Amino acid sequence: MLIPHDTRVALDAVVDLVNTAPEDDREDGLADVAALDEFVRRHNVSDVDRLGPRDLRAVQGIRDGFAEVFAAPDSRSAAGLINDLVAAAGTTPQLTDHDGYDWHVHYFAPGASVADHLAADCGMALAFIVVAGEKERLRRCEAPGCGRAFVDLSRNRSRRYCDSRTCGNRLHVAAYRARRREAAG
Repeated sequence: MLIPHDTRVALDAVVDLVNTAPEDDREDGLADVAALDEFVRRHNVSDVDRLGPRDLRAVQGIRDGFAEVFAAPDSRSAAGLINDLVAAAGTTPQLTDHDGYDWHVHYFAPGASVADHLAADCGMALAFIVVAGEKERLRRCEAPGCGRAFVDLSRNRSRRYCDSRTCGNRLHVAAYRARRREAAG
């Protein structure tokens, strides 16, 4: 599956955003404005002014919306959720070439809030996945106790874990040890 650079960047951002949500043993990765500011810097979100509590609440809200997209049972459900997120952001597609990147499309309006920016760009990246008939690539980690979101970009759609070095490796080691115990009697 060929994914342009800007779409890949937006997919990485939406996965990271969804994974900031507080869950069983994880604290909220966007608990305060400083964490949001770090998220914006880490993902090089352009055209973002000073952030405040209102921005934090808005981003937490779209984070919940994106989590619903990953949980959607089918493409039609995911499409409806994506449409709502993108429409609420008031998209204004524009061609741009900044920060050393060739031409690409920004879907947010100039001066948009960080939440609208993320909803538009990340929503459109997810829309491209759905349009390509690849909704099943939007997954949650199968490791017990994990459940982190990821986009399976493997050639044969076989990825099961958010990170093969941690979750995948941990399960493989546990299975190996169980086989050894069983063989030892």
